[in-house]
Amino acid sequence: MLLSIKPVYAEAIFARKKRFEFRRSIFRNDVQIVIVYMSSPVMQVVGEFSVDGVITDDVADLWNRTERHAGIDREAFMEYFTGKDKGHAIRIGNVRRYEEPRDLLVTYGVRPPQSFLYL
Repeated sequence: MLLSIKPVYAEAIFARKKRFEFRRSIFRNDVQIVIVYMSSPVMQVVGEFSVDGVITDDVADLWNRTERHAGIDREAFMEYFTGKDKGHAIRIGNVRRYEEPRDLLVTYGVRPPQSFLYL
């Protein structure tokens, strides 16, 4: 699976400051590895992480369960989930940053997804 992630959050993932990746909607397939596409202005595939599970909960409860390792502040979290009752947190396992970033179209033959894309 390929996820588009803003550079500030992708950097926090690889620095192990962000242990959860939040999503308004979640994938249906069983996903073991997430390939990280760092969105604009980087626009490159920069690494990957293993999925250690997904938490789905009411937005307020999701924050309470993940805030310690959210990698974002409460205000940004709540703004992201505006209009949603439930949210999803992908628990990030092992991370691996690629030595060289990869071009999405050249390497994978796809264009950047709005949220996620199965590969």
